[in-house]
Amino acid sequence: MTTLEVKLNLPDSLAKEATRMGLLSPDSLQAMLREAVRSRHITSLAEARRKIAAAGIAPMTMEEIQAEIETDRAERRKPAPN
Repeated sequence: MTTLEVKLNLPDSLAKEATRMGLLSPDSLQAMLREAVRSRHITSLAEARRKIAAAGIAPMTMEEIQAEIETDRAERRKPAPN
């Protein structure tokens, strides 16, 4: 685990209210950061899907995805050339 020290400059009223609500506790801050990271990943994936759709690339079926995975795994199992 990584330990970080974060310094925030908040208006007094916001700092008091956030403290009262328990939002400045390590657990709450961790939960908020996890949610923000998750949200950005979702946004990034949605943007990638939009670009793929705009490019006219048909989505892969589950069978096609599985075939790609199996091909990649087979390639990784091959011994390296001497």
